[in-house]
Amino acid sequence: MHLDRRALLGAALALPATARAQARYPDRPVRVVVPYPPGGGTDTWARMVVEGMSRELGQTFVIENRGGSSGLIGSDVVAKAPPDGYTLLYNITTLVQAPVVLKQFPYDPIKDFFFVGRLGTTAITFAVGPAVPESVKTLADFVAWGRGRQLAFGNYGPGSTGHAFAVLLAEETKLNVTQVAYRGEAPMLQDFLAGQFHGGFHSTIVAGEMFKAGRLRPLATGGPDRVPSLADRVPTLLELGYSKRFDFSGFNGLFAPVRTPAEVTDRLVPAFRKIVTAPEFIARLQAIDTIPGYEDPATFRASCERTLRQWQELAEALDLYSTG
Repeated sequence: MHLDRRALLGAALALPATARAQARYPDRPVRVVVPYPPGGGTDTWARMVVEGMSRELGQTFVIENRGGSSGLIGSDVVAKAPPDGYTLLYNITTLVQAPVVLKQFPYDPIKDFFFVGRLGTTAITFAVGPAVPESVKTLADFVAWGRGRQLAFGNYGPGSTGHAFAVLLAEETKLNVTQVAYRGEAPMLQDFLAGQFHGGFHSTIVAGEMFKAGRLRPLATGGPDRVPSLADRVPTLLELGYSKRFDFSGFNGLFAPVRTPAEVTDRLVPAFRKIVTAPEFIARLQAIDTIPGYEDPATFRASCERTLRQWQELAEALDLYSTG
């Protein structure tokens, strides 16, 4: 039977726009914004995910590092980007923490994003560096040494978990501490190794090699559980008798602008889930002390809402607004 090419073309054009879009997406490179400098934990997780997304969806996913204002700048770029699936965000708990602490809401951390999926979390560990004598081997040693001194703690961003834990630790040990904020873990690590401050909370993703080499000394871990690679020698702050306020773990995951159409998210969500729940990917996460913890969009959104409420309470209790 003879088929009229013009009739076929007309029929194709008559297809619903959603069907045509789904068939195309992604038909060009996808930008994934990481709102921190290269080399930090967020950047590491994002690059692992992007590698899998590129393979799974048959298109290039490219990381763009847009640091500044404790993640606000890069997150705002995505919140205001066209909701077409070609600009995504990979972020951590500071997505909801920073607006609260900095009292800046260029975006709504819940309403302005679609929650593609949660990857998991990692505990952060309090460590000391070359500015502290080698004789300091435990947190008790550090507290005894620090009494009567003017100390400085670094943190990887105002309003971050590292910032809050540093303020908490100073408060509970009654040490005199100045908080020094950085634009990410990588620049913080450089100054830490140079002896620019005395202590701070780091992830083993970034500082693990420095722990192994003895250039930084891990003394205690935040969160409910010990860090796997340090479990034989580094207790949690909870184990050491510090308050339950240290029983907090954050999140990291993938986001899109809130009005991203279903034909796009219906491809992103299962691709992300398949990647981060694969046994080989989970093994890679565990090798860098990341606790796997996939959550689907609805569950992830609810978790973020809960974290936002927790952080509003904690910021008020610790007066984090004035300690960054």
